[in-house]
Amino acid sequence: GKLFRWPDLQHPAELKPLCECQSFGVADGPTVCCNPYHFSRLFLFFFPESPPPPYSRLSPNDEQKPLDLSDSTLSYTETEATNSPNVTPGDFSDASTSPDAVKRSHWCNVAYWEHRTRVGRLYTVYEQSVSIFYDLPQGNGFCLGQLNLDNRSETVRRTRSKIGYGILLSKEPDGVWAYNRSEHPIFVNSPTLDIPNCRTLIVRKVMPGYSIKVFDYEKSCLLQHTAELDYADGPYDPNSVRISFAKGWGPCYSRQFITSCPCWLEILLSNNR
Repeated sequence: GKLFRWPDLQHPAELKPLCECQSFGVADGPTVCCNPYHFSRLFLFFFPESPPPPYSRLSPNDEQKPLDLSDSTLSYTETEATNSPNVTPGDFSDASTSPDAVKRSHWCNVAYWEHRTRVGRLYTVYEQSVSIFYDLPQGNGFCLGQLNLDNRSETVRRTRSKIGYGILLSKEPDGVWAYNRSEHPIFVNSPTLDIPNCRTLIVRKVMPGYSIKVFDYEKSCLLQHTAELDYADGPYDPNSVRISFAKGWGPCYSRQFITSCPCWLEILLSNNR
């Protein structure tokens, strides 16, 4: 990893294997993967009241997987795009429509937004991981470049061009992880990783090559049983994660709301683990 990708790497605990690697999760297997591109760097933070640095050094005694992220208790009034995407069968791989996928229950739906407009349909995820990317050569999964909308602004067009390889979203035993595969930062918030009863919106900036746990199942169960939601200023969804491409939002950024971001995702998690 130090030789091929990260010269400043200090400790193996700073790395996380990607779920698509065949050695992932295999205890005492006959082989161990050493491909540096089958790993990502862990996003770590210690100061939630301010935008975090893209990397914080992890000591060997620290927990190997970080607490991440934050949440917005805001709700949004959206208008769905009137121009449905002109996508023909076979244009891109769609795990949600495969015959085998129908037999399984989904674990999330993904909505793609441009400012306040949802573009295209909900993408239902059945597989354990899904790539969300821009152009067809850049992966199999949810291809955002295929979603059409009339009269896009120049800001949206520029931001869409920065999505690139996008993100890898994976469901793992401890929660849902997002790996930034693009060449630009992504920005994330999540209800399970917010400070309980805190009104401050915290948005995490995740640099290229880093992974972050965007949803924690155990903490979600605790919050739903113990948290008082009377403090929320509006409708509150404990199973929704929001990710914007290239542009951040919140008190520390010029955009106060995610609906001001040119391109963003809403991850609607199923209650079924």
